[in-house]
Amino acid sequence: MRLYLSSFRLGDRPDRLMALLDAPRGVAVIANAIDDRSLKDRAAGAAQEIEVLTGLGLRPTEIDLRDYYDKPAEAIARTLGRFRTVWVRGGNVFALRYAMARSGADRALTALLAKDALVYAGYSAGACVLAPSLRGLETCDDPSVAEEVIWDGLGVLDYVIVPHVDSPDHPESEVLTALAARYRAEGVAHQPLRDGQALVVEDADFSYTIPSV
Repeated sequence: MRLYLSSFRLGDRPDRLMALLDAPRGVAVIANAIDDRSLKDRAAGAAQEIEVLTGLGLRPTEIDLRDYYDKPAEAIARTLGRFRTVWVRGGNVFALRYAMARSGADRALTALLAKDALVYAGYSAGACVLAPSLRGLETCDDPSVAEEVIWDGLGVLDYVIVPHVDSPDHPESEVLTALAARYRAEGVAHQPLRDGQALVVEDADFSYTIPSV
């Protein structure tokens, strides 16, 4: 299992992401964490990810999970199976989780990760959604933007990624720093990340956090 989970955007060491990738450079971009935005803002947000990834020498293609709503789960599984990397952008974790569930991408991604068939990379909500549970993240993200609130995460990790901690330039830093403190007090397993940092998992037994510059 290979993961590159950044607090915000690429983080300070995109070279660590590139080191995880196989030779094929096609990347599936999932931007459904911003489905609650206006059509114009959503399009701009997806285009921004594509521009940044293209700048790394990758070949990104947006896969809009809404195109797979209520279709057989095999449809999204076939599409994602054509890629060796998926990039999941930040936004609202509940919007993202709903889109993954309704499209079947949640099952497809966990199956592909179990076979080490792709690298899962992304930031903020794209990292948070891998947790066992999304409880607590409602202090930052509004669950009501999703047609159905799903509290279970994908369970790829056995802890919660808490992004933007101690990152005063990010508007969500204060609430997420407080959430990390709450998790710590309640004994909830979590990994806080400052903007610039990323958690890298190279296999099931080896993971490390890249320090921010």
